[in-house]
Amino acid sequence: MKRKTYRRFSDIDWSSWKPVERATLLFVRKNGKLLLIHKKRGLGAGKINGPGGRIDPGETPRQCAVREVQEELCVTPTGVRKAGELMFQFTNGHSIHGYVFTATGIRGQPKETFEAIPIWISEKKIPYGRMWADDRVWLPLMLAGRKFTGRFLFDDDTMLGCDLAL
Repeated sequence: MKRKTYRRFSDIDWSSWKPVERATLLFVRKNGKLLLIHKKRGLGAGKINGPGGRIDPGETPRQCAVREVQEELCVTPTGVRKAGELMFQFTNGHSIHGYVFTATGIRGQPKETFEAIPIWISEKKIPYGRMWADDRVWLPLMLAGRKFTGRFLFDDDTMLGCDLAL
């Protein structure tokens, strides 16, 4: 099946939009800091982000979020809650429906893996310049405890348009 490509955000009919894949992000919040990663491989390699990845068949988004943190950082998040949803359309036809979670703690000490380097960063000093462009749109809402749904169009790393609903 050929993937539909888009050049403008206004061309996307979000009511009938279907993602190619589903994925998660999870942000551990502890003592005014966020547990982020320096991503070493895959989509977004070289960027700072929350740990996460693709949802496996038969897996819930929450199960995936916990598993991905375990795989990427060798810790288990605790106090996990859903924070929002993100829909990404790329101009090359790829698309991702993302589920964002927060956690209030972890069991274990974060360790570097072949996928990620753990970084604790102050919630007041988020390195947006080293992150995906959409993060500066919705991450402040997550930090404020507000639920959100975001829709984004990207051409590689460049955000071409977005819409955010609370």
